[in-house]
Amino acid sequence: MTTLFTNIRIFDGTPNPARAGSVLVDGETIARIAYAPDTIDPATADVVIDGHGGTLMPGMVEAHAHLTWGSSVEKIYHAFILPPDELEVAATRNARVLLDHGFTSAYSAGALGDGIEVRLAQAIEAGLTPGPRLIPSTLERSPEGAEGVDTGDVFNGRGPDAIRAFMAYCAKEGIGSVKLVISGEDALKPGSAQDILYTDAEMVAAGEAARAHGLFIATHCYTPRAIALAMEAGARILYHCSYADAATIDAMAAKKDELFYAPGCGVSVAALEASPPPHIDMSAMKASAAERMALESKLVPALKARGMRILIGGDYGFPFNPNGRNARDLAHFVQYFGYTPLEALAAATSLGGELMGLPVGQIREGYLADLLLIDGDPTADVAILQDAGRITAIMKGGAFHKSPAETRAA
Repeated sequence: MTTLFTNIRIFDGTPNPARAGSVLVDGETIARIAYAPDTIDPATADVVIDGHGGTLMPGMVEAHAHLTWGSSVEKIYHAFILPPDELEVAATRNARVLLDHGFTSAYSAGALGDGIEVRLAQAIEAGLTPGPRLIPSTLERSPEGAEGVDTGDVFNGRGPDAIRAFMAYCAKEGIGSVKLVISGEDALKPGSAQDILYTDAEMVAAGEAARAHGLFIATHCYTPRAIALAMEAGARILYHCSYADAATIDAMAAKKDELFYAPGCGVSVAALEASPPPHIDMSAMKASAAERMALESKLVPALKARGMRILIGGDYGFPFNPNGRNARDLAHFVQYFGYTPLEALAAATSLGGELMGLPVGQIREGYLADLLLIDGDPTADVAILQDAGRITAIMKGGAFHKSPAETRAA
């Protein structure tokens, strides 16, 4: 099956300006790209789609996905922890919601239920349920007790041997990325972001075991020491890093070719905007969010200037920050971090594709045809992408999840 997109402006996923042209998809991949004045003969395609001057762009990548954090734009849960059956239903719904909103790939930043994301990734791959390409995780692993924040589990104990056993378990279960919570979380327990929840020996064991089993590591870390532990363990992606100092920025920049960073600003902005009912106390979360945004408004531009690969993804799934609003991160990057719209779009597409380790995130010959057709020009205004109605077509692997209103046989 071949599909030709014509009368479009092409944003290819890089910080290059969009250009008029046409794109031919053959099977699940992008077969040919022609920029005006060059054209592609419609007779070479089974189906021709007139984009009416809209923008064809790569599908977006959510780099900090929490599909088991139940709330979405379609259903809000006011309980964070759900019964196992409902949690699975919510995760399946959230996968479809992300795809509905233009996210064709997702890198998990941890789950609230064991095994759910693996089953979901397998179902998506088999075409049994709609959703983005998913690198699944298991329970966010964070030490529990007085020194920690109960956002995860340590069901196989503490110490280097327990960490090795956990990594072996994850590999056996089909996990792609293991989420380790190294710092505490001020938003949940004030003052705990300065805590270090793992020993040096545990983190060394985590890195060794992850490499042995071919697993990625994703880390929740705030302070220089937590960031250093994450990097020493060979983490693929660091989240937050709000308290990074100049030496830490240097250390992160030195690993820019093997490391990704996602500040997670979505949840901070949403917390500051939230107007909870009187019986819900968000004061600690709001104070933490304000401090983090102030720090990250300096940190993110500093790392960007050093060539760090910085990705969107902002802890979506809370009732005040539901799944489906993920594209807000692009506008946050522009407003708070000084990105141009093109730079924000690249963070959501090509850089996200690099994180996934898949040929996605670019309109490039030979890449998977994960594409969005947009009514308008997101390279001028990224806020367009917050309106799912402006996404007139969603293609994943050459197949339409959302078909355009007008198609015709060639």
